Amino acid sequence: MSLPMTGSPDMPDTRDDAATRAASRQRQRRARSIAIAIALAVLVVLFYLVTIVKLGPGVMERPL
Repeated sequence: MSLPMTGSPDMPDTRDDAATRAASRQRQRRARSIAIAIALAVLVVLFYLVTIVKLGPGVMERPL
């Protein structure tokens, strides 16, 4: 009686394992993309606030 080799391409657990790894990489990529988007949004808001503070409150009342 011979046992099938584990990890062979015929085995369904190998395909499931590959699918699990692919799904894991997809989740990691999505989490990284969301983190980058949040960091970018925070920087945009920070730059906007710093610009408003540096220009002062009377920036809208000056003549063009």
